[in-house]
Amino acid sequence: MTSSPESIFSPDSPQARAIVSLWTVNFVVCALIFTVVAAMVAVGLCYFRGRPGDADPKQVAENRRIEVAWLCGPVAIVALLFVLNLRAMARSDPPPSGPDDLEVIGHQWWWEIRDLRAGIVTANEVHIPVGRPVSVRLDTADVLHEFWVPRLTRKMTAVPLAGNHIWIEADHPGIYRGVCSEFCGTEHAWMRVMVVAQPPAEFAAWEKAQERAAAAPSGEAADGLRLMRSMTCVNCHAIRGLAPGGTAGPDLTHFASRRTFGSGVLANTPANLRRWLADPQKIKPGVKMPDFNLKPAQLDALVACLESLR
Repeated sequence: MTSSPESIFSPDSPQARAIVSLWTVNFVVCALIFTVVAAMVAVGLCYFRGRPGDADPKQVAENRRIEVAWLCGPVAIVALLFVLNLRAMARSDPPPSGPDDLEVIGHQWWWEIRDLRAGIVTANEVHIPVGRPVSVRLDTADVLHEFWVPRLTRKMTAVPLAGNHIWIEADHPGIYRGVCSEFCGTEHAWMRVMVVAQPPAEFAAWEKAQERAAAAPSGEAADGLRLMRSMTCVNCHAIRGLAPGGTAGPDLTHFASRRTFGSGVLANTPANLRRWLADPQKIKPGVKMPDFNLKPAQLDALVACLESLR
């Protein structure tokens, strides 16, 4: 699977294509209007400008045909665009037809993803099957956030205490990157999201793996789990099957299976994970994870534990 430039002009879903098609029609109509008006001004300047010795031009009080034309023409254009807008809205964001498939919750500054059918909880990666529209409920745990994956869906704001809805669908397998497009605080720029579109069989395998609880670690990884429990990490993070934990931070049950962490700030590698644990504020200033001033042996154990959560 490959990732293409995240441009609205490279749509890969019916919803995104409806938006781009509407933009194209609006652009063409506006370009034609500009061309016609500019041409009329140019003709007027070239052929009808006043010259020395010309008599005053004849004054015309009214012209019924011109008045009807400049009234009916704009009304017809606006009516056409209005109808096309209604069609695009219906195609890009039809109302939900049943229970939502996913709930996406914005936090400062990361995304929580809940699969409402399978009971899966993950962070910053939305997995969907190719060719199937997925109904998504948008919520926020704090301030306004705006979920936007340019190639797949339109922008939609997550409003406190008022859930919104969008559809996500992908025509082809791939990785589609998105952002929070509503300024939400210090690390707004690093509140990224990734939509992973997979063939149905591959998606089913991923979903089955995610449904399993975390396996009990051993050796150095087990030391890391004990450290997480003793240092209150589990007050914010949950590891299903090992530590009930809290919901203030991302669920870590299958942390090692994710491509990035910190909402896209770093690729998920042991070296980057060690850097993050050593000083999260240095990597993502303002993040709500504190610096625990961990010793090298503690870092080794925590990295081993998190790397075992696949």
